[in-house]
Amino acid sequence: MHAIGVDIGGTKIAVGVVDEAGTILAKVRRETVADDVAGIDRAIADACTELAKEFEVGAIGLAAAGFVSPDRRAVQFAPNIAWREYPLAERIEGLIDLDVPVVVENDANAAGWAEFRFGAARAATDMLMLTVGTGLGGAIVVDRELVRGKWGVAAEVGHMRVVPGGHYCGCGHEGCWEQYASGTALVRDAKQAAIAQPARAARLLELAGGDVANLEGPHVTRAAQEGDPLAVELLATLGRWIGEGSASVAALLDPELIVIGGGVGAAGDLLLLPVRKAYEAQLSALGHRPVAQIELAEHGNEAGIIGAADLARR
Repeated sequence: MHAIGVDIGGTKIAVGVVDEAGTILAKVRRETVADDVAGIDRAIADACTELAKEFEVGAIGLAAAGFVSPDRRAVQFAPNIAWREYPLAERIEGLIDLDVPVVVENDANAAGWAEFRFGAARAATDMLMLTVGTGLGGAIVVDRELVRGKWGVAAEVGHMRVVPGGHYCGCGHEGCWEQYASGTALVRDAKQAAIAQPARAARLLELAGGDVANLEGPHVTRAAQEGDPLAVELLATLGRWIGEGSASVAALLDPELIVIGGGVGAAGDLLLLPVRKAYEAQLSALGHRPVAQIELAEHGNEAGIIGAADLARR
């Protein structure tokens, strides 16, 4: 049975038809505005209707960045879209002329499920997925089951406090892991370094067109791949934060595999090697227990579509 997966972002949605093997058969995109929830609803419905004319579908999965209700019907809270106790599934059902179930999933859970079913973790039984992007999302699979928690908001690992009194987080607290282990943190540190050490940051500033304000994560990755010492150092710092935090999660969950997703994965071993080193350095009982593999995700930006569709089909 084919299913539609919808990956909802703050400025765009990506919608695809996915078969039972996790292959996207067709995909469309729509531009959206984060504070126009009715407009987002219409864009989702329009895209789903367009795809349903070409394919027979049996379910629709919506991957949303936010806290999803236990019944997988509503978004309780979202940091970047104006959803508060929002009945997303009901709204979409009211806009489409399709008699199929509509299911809401947390976007990191959807991406993690795609990697578990069809990607880097397809041979594993227990997995921790980290989506390293604007923030730090997480997905947990234990004994082949996705862990949602009693209230549907498990695996929000990015909001574990790692630095008391640290950087302010959008969740309202300070020192959350995602403030140190995210693409946003990488860019913040790169900008600070460029201001404090402009000579060392010459290549980064060149890639940013001479303006610190234009510095972005891909600039750091490119410079590091060219061998720029500062950029390599910045990625190593990000990797250390990811690895050390993962070791703390491992103390609780003991995962078989840790999958790193998000745009920073483009850095490859420049990120992975520091992650693995820091993970082992902080792992309790090292030498007396198996060490989890740490690998990059395989499905990139399509993971949310694939995972949402597969979870809705189930």
